[in-house]
Amino acid sequence: MLFAVFFAFWRFLEILTLIPIVGMLAYFVSIYNNANLLTPSYILVLFIVSVLALAWALFTIFSYHRSSSNALFVGIIDLGFVGAFIAGVYYLRFISAYDCANVSAMRVNLSLGIFGGVTLNTLNLDLNKTCSMLKASWAFGIMNCVFFFFTAVLALMHGNKAEKEVVKVRRRSHSGHRRSHSGHRRSHSGHRSSHSHSRAYV
Repeated sequence: MLFAVFFAFWRFLEILTLIPIVGMLAYFVSIYNNANLLTPSYILVLFIVSVLALAWALFTIFSYHRSSSNALFVGIIDLGFVGAFIAGVYYLRFISAYDCANVSAMRVNLSLGIFGGVTLNTLNLDLNKTCSMLKASWAFGIMNCVFFFFTAVLALMHGNKAEKEVVKVRRRSHSGHRRSHSGHRRSHSGHRSSHSHSRAYV
């Protein structure tokens, strides 16, 4: 039960953070495709990884019963996505050095008619859209490295427990089969002895 709660929680976090990555990077891929240009690897790698990871997360969350029975397989695939996200984040690492927002002081003069005027000091925030989207995708990629590591550990732990339970059940059924087989042999030998005993008195 605890596995189901924690696994579903982290899967939902993965889905919620993967959707923005796919949307923002798809915007850049579309621009490069429309311009008949090759999409740079720092965009393409993280985009492909995010699309595959989103499809995998949706599949495992909607087919939970199958995922829990194949927990070891799910854990191995999740570890693979951890490595893939590390590669995608590494390709896009240069964006961390850029400052996507420029904040500057600005004075605004307001006219109040016959009452004169007033001067207000405000802050002007200038955002670079391209830089902001790439930096957000890079940050979400780092988050998914952590999220997929958590789900991988949960799945591997659950898979080991399930495997041990299966081994215990098999041992019990095997020992029960042996007992029934030995009991059958004893009853058969008892029948034969009684039969020979009756023949001796005839």
